[in-house]
Amino acid sequence: MENVVAGPEGGAVPVAGAGAPGGGARPRRSLVRRLAVVVLVLVVLGLPPWWTLFASGVDWPFPVFLAGTAVLVAWLVSFPFLMVAGHGARRDDRAARVADTTLGMIWVLFTWSVLGGLADLVLIGLGIGGVERARAVAVTVAVVSAGLLAWGHYEAMRVPRVKRLDVHLPRLGDGLDGTRVVVLADTHYGPIDRAVWSARVAEAVNALEADVVVHAGDIADGTPAQRREQSAPLGTVRGRLAKVYVTGNHEYGSEAQGWLDRMADLGWEPLHNRHVVVERGGDALVLAGVDDVTAESSGLAGHRANLLGALAGADRERPVLLVAHQPKYVPQAAAAGIDLQVSGHTHGGQIWPFNFLVRIDQPVVHGLSRHGERTQLYTSRGTGFWGPPFRVFAPSEITLLTLRSGALPPTA
Repeated sequence: MENVVAGPEGGAVPVAGAGAPGGGARPRRSLVRRLAVVVLVLVVLGLPPWWTLFASGVDWPFPVFLAGTAVLVAWLVSFPFLMVAGHGARRDDRAARVADTTLGMIWVLFTWSVLGGLADLVLIGLGIGGVERARAVAVTVAVVSAGLLAWGHYEAMRVPRVKRLDVHLPRLGDGLDGTRVVVLADTHYGPIDRAVWSARVAEAVNALEADVVVHAGDIADGTPAQRREQSAPLGTVRGRLAKVYVTGNHEYGSEAQGWLDRMADLGWEPLHNRHVVVERGGDALVLAGVDDVTAESSGLAGHRANLLGALAGADRERPVLLVAHQPKYVPQAAAAGIDLQVSGHTHGGQIWPFNFLVRIDQPVVHGLSRHGERTQLYTSRGTGFWGPPFRVFAPSEITLLTLRSGALPPTA
């Protein structure tokens, strides 16, 4: 929503030169078009819940119909203003909490209202009609949505479960066999104060006795100063060999360089298109990292995804673990012969069925995948959540990857 006011990259909407005929017409038309798109999206999201719950033959008493309609209209009118106040230049956390929470609620209601509408059509086709049918569908949609939202909020706010996985890297030396890599991603410290949650996540990571800890980006929604208390527990995270961090796309809306500096202050190695080498038992592993793929369009000097720069000076005979925030960077990794790319960004979809939309933009939504002869990609569902404080059928995770030497398992 910030872009509706500020332009596609957060800057001002370009205007015609001084004295040009109609100099202000183009940005005004652009703004009107964007606002029209926003209104259309909100109407599309709100219409199925309104129809299923209040208007599809349910014949509720008029005060119920009026109250439900008024609530949905109030949300539709207020939501754009709340989003701009919460995620625009003002960064009002109270407004952001309301906007984000209601967005999650309306998405779940939209999804299950559409499914309820389809079920309603099936029942009509079976000859089951009348007010009772419509009310049964409406009540079912409301109950299922409420239950999923309550469960989804619990899943979002809890300390993530640990997901454990062995990853075979044929070029990994025996001295590094068994190396424990803990992956965090998408912590998204934001408008909801999760400092206590952050400390408990750090404790969970330390209990895993990691050799390497990775944060794969999207650390926060907000500046380092705003999220100082929430990010502070990252300074207590321990890794025997290294703790490394790369920027995600959200850093490029909230002081990316500041977050690189903040993580360095907390004792992490910011892999800003660079690499470090860790050694054990006479064998070495290259830990490389690149900026997010959105970095170049941010306009921030020196920021772009630069794999050649990240690998400059590295021994090409050594295995490489690359940290890149978005899974869709994997073609570049495969072309460079990277052994393992670790990514986040997708949240596993976060709220079903958004995972199907994520799959349009990304090659993988979550889990371990194979790309080419050598390269593997691990995509984390993420440790936190973005925006709506809900996770529905997409649990968060702290990931423990145990690196194993030896041949890759056969593909299915």
